[in-house]
Amino acid sequence: MSSAITVHLRYEIDPDKLEEFTHYGREWIRLVTKLGGTHHGYFMPSEGDSDEAFALFTFPSLAEYEAYRTASRTDPECQEAFRFARETQCIRRYERRFQAPVFS
Repeated sequence: MSSAITVHLRYEIDPDKLEEFTHYGREWIRLVTKLGGTHHGYFMPSEGDSDEAFALFTFPSLAEYEAYRTASRTDPECQEAFRFARETQCIRRYERRFQAPVFS
């Protein structure tokens, strides 16, 4: 069994701010990669609920995920992404789940 950890994020977003949330997502894809993870993308509303989006990213281990979390608190680009989300209010709330991935 792999020791990798995949983070599953479920967002409740403002459907009138999809452009802002898309910008936020693109930034975090780059930032997760920069800080050692593999981002699997953001999944935006298409049909059905218009205020729900998801993201998945994987780190080789829980320890490496924790190192990412620590680094994101001080990294200027991460801080800018957090600020952008707060100012635009494109995210209403989010939930984080941890899962063990199965890769071939």
